[in-house]
Amino acid sequence: MRGSRPKRRVAALGSAGALVTATLIAGAVAAPTANAKTGSGQGQDRQARGTAIAAARAAKAGIDWQDCPADWNLAKPIQCGYVTVPLDYAKPYGKQIKLAVDRIGNTGTKAERQGALIYNPGGPGGSGLRFPARVTSKNAVWANAAKAYDFVGFDPRGVGKSAPISCVDPQEFVKAPKADPVPDSEADKRAQRKLAREYAEGCQERSGAMLPHMTTPNTARDLDVIRAALGEKKLNFLGVSYGTYLGAVYGTLFPGHVRRMVVDSVVNPSRDKIWYQANLDQDVAFETRWKDWQDWVAKNDATYHLGDTRAEVQQQWLKLRATAKKSPLGGVVGPAELISFFQSAPYYDSAWAPTASVFSKYVAGDTQALVDAAAPDLSDTAGNAASENGNAVYTAVECADAKWPTSWQRWDRDNTRLHKDHPFMTWANAWMNLPCATWPAKQQTPVNVKTGKGLPGVLIVQSERDAATPYAGAVELHKRLKGSRLITEKGAGSHGVTGLVNPCINPRVDSYLLTGKLDAADVTCAPHATPKP
Repeated sequence: MRGSRPKRRVAALGSAGALVTATLIAGAVAAPTANAKTGSGQGQDRQARGTAIAAARAAKAGIDWQDCPADWNLAKPIQCGYVTVPLDYAKPYGKQIKLAVDRIGNTGTKAERQGALIYNPGGPGGSGLRFPARVTSKNAVWANAAKAYDFVGFDPRGVGKSAPISCVDPQEFVKAPKADPVPDSEADKRAQRKLAREYAEGCQERSGAMLPHMTTPNTARDLDVIRAALGEKKLNFLGVSYGTYLGAVYGTLFPGHVRRMVVDSVVNPSRDKIWYQANLDQDVAFETRWKDWQDWVAKNDATYHLGDTRAEVQQQWLKLRATAKKSPLGGVVGPAELISFFQSAPYYDSAWAPTASVFSKYVAGDTQALVDAAAPDLSDTAGNAASENGNAVYTAVECADAKWPTSWQRWDRDNTRLHKDHPFMTWANAWMNLPCATWPAKQQTPVNVKTGKGLPGVLIVQSERDAATPYAGAVELHKRLKGSRLITEKGAGSHGVTGLVNPCINPRVDSYLLTGKLDAADVTCAPHATPKP
């Protein structure tokens, strides 16, 4: 479930957004001891000890901040560096990998500074390195927080600049058109099952040594080592989409290490949901939000001319889909590429107007506009490598985090049933996740997310009609984290709320980050402004 703006097709869960003048931190502090009692069994104890060893080592070493490499496209005053972590926390003196980090110093005075705010945008597989650019781009929503905090981003293990993994040749990954995700026959299903099995085998061939260690708990441990390397006694964290699950797991493993935590657009942390059921729940929520978008398009028929009822807009969609299935547009845009392009509308309100505009142009006779928008750019070597890497990490983490059903009969039954009433995303999401049914590396038992000793109040922010991370996930996390507060954006459905302008939400996020204070009770806010055509 992917959180960043999807480049291809939706993955299971995700980060919002597609997705440092640095003040040097004086004097590294000793790392607090990791909570060795969390979880069960000796393995967790060894990993907790390994994390404490790695964190103490990182606190001593610090980070050698430099101007960022030119090809990272992060201009001064943002600075970049690396933090070294064990590949396997049970073997802290074994193989090490380097994690890329960047930062921009707080914009306020020395007296106003409250430390570092570390960000994860979701995925799994999203890069957080663009986070400090919120300061250089003078993003008004984050101006108050930037006065108090250094903004710190990082590439999680396996992502981008941090020991990147790969499952298939990037050019092969993006080539189009791909097969229609919606199967017409058993033969279609067999072909997709073969592709999923071959993808899992490709991950093992290209990145096998990393796969057993590509888990959310390991990324949470990495986060604790980064905290120590920054010289921070406690963590200030902003997580969006999958980043909320990373935050929840961190808070469970290291409750006494959390200072402030904001989680936005929440993955349901229940062990029963991670990750198979979470993806099925997502299919239902996507259908709901797809209909919300169609209602908006119909209301603005004077602009888009796609029909003045939801049913008429849906008919235009089905007609487009059938045309592209029969003969891919421009030879490269079939149903799979259409879903990849159109899914951004249920993901983000900011995509409502651009998506409708391209659709409108197509219906008016401009096929090229849709081809330009939906076709992969085979010349974009770096972008395609990033897209393939993001998909590889997404798959590796979700497959390793939990035990997935291995019975094709169960996958077939569940997705066939769901597709009847929720056809927009169901089969595309199923095929994306099917490599987990034949995953070659060990699959873990998910962490039991809960409140541990020392965990402060966490701020949870969620839109009521979010497609990628349905609302029930925020309610479940709120229940599990004692003293947390839930802000609900009523009637809204954009994935990633804290980056939007909402006068009911923005000041509350600022207040929490700046003072640590939460409202006395949960809050329901009116939605942010509806997009204009």
